[in-house]
Amino acid sequence: MNWLVLIASGVMESVWAIALGKSEGFTHAGPTVVFVVALVLSMLGLSFAVKTLPTGTAYAVWVGIGAALTVIYGMVTGSEPASLARILLIAGLVGCIIGLKLVGGAEA
Repeated sequence: MNWLVLIASGVMESVWAIALGKSEGFTHAGPTVVFVVALVLSMLGLSFAVKTLPTGTAYAVWVGIGAALTVIYGMVTGSEPASLARILLIAGLVGCIIGLKLVGGAEA
């Protein structure tokens, strides 16, 4: 359960990061509201997960999921360049996230 919450929290990290960019310095209400809600949900999920998962592992997974999804979103929408090298690096990041889960610590 904690891993599922952590994954959802990582997805919310990506949502707030994307919304932050779209808020244009908090001058657009819609993206600003999405940013705040996603940020709160993301932090709540992370704080729940670190009750039983090692903090370093949970944080690395949370950041990795958020970063990977944010970059993938940027490449899909065309706001960031897509290249084979970038795709392979993101795949490596995802592989490291999976590896942290597999060698995990406290709870499976």
